[in-house]
Amino acid sequence: MISKTAEYALRAIACMGSQADHPVSADLLAEQTKVPRRYLTRVLQDLCSAGLVQSRPGPGGGYELIVSTDRLTILDVINTVDPIERIRKCPLGLKSHTVLCPLHAELDRAYAATEKAFAGVTIQELVDSANPIIPLCESTS
Repeated sequence: MISKTAEYALRAIACMGSQADHPVSADLLAEQTKVPRRYLTRVLQDLCSAGLVQSRPGPGGGYELIVSTDRLTILDVINTVDPIERIRKCPLGLKSHTVLCPLHAELDRAYAATEKAFAGVTIQELVDSANPIIPLCESTS
């Protein structure tokens, strides 16, 4: 349902959120999230442009979240890189469909429910989960 770009952004954000006390290098993020380094760099640039992440150059530098994980939701991250495409008009361009047909109306309701679910989960909730597995990130221990 979400794009590969959105999945990769969520992996990177969750990984940075679980290591919020210091910047994480792109190489380490790529290794921990299993995202190809070149693709990850583009995703990180999008996250930086959107003001969710900042880049710190030099030794000890890397990428870090600049939005609090208790305010940042899954939907925020998805909408930053590749929003869920809602159905606002007939995708077939049929002139007689002045409102959505039953199929497309039902699909759009599902997309709306997905957006609502994603908007209800913060990155902090993922990071603080009682589950011992760090979300979307290879453990460093």
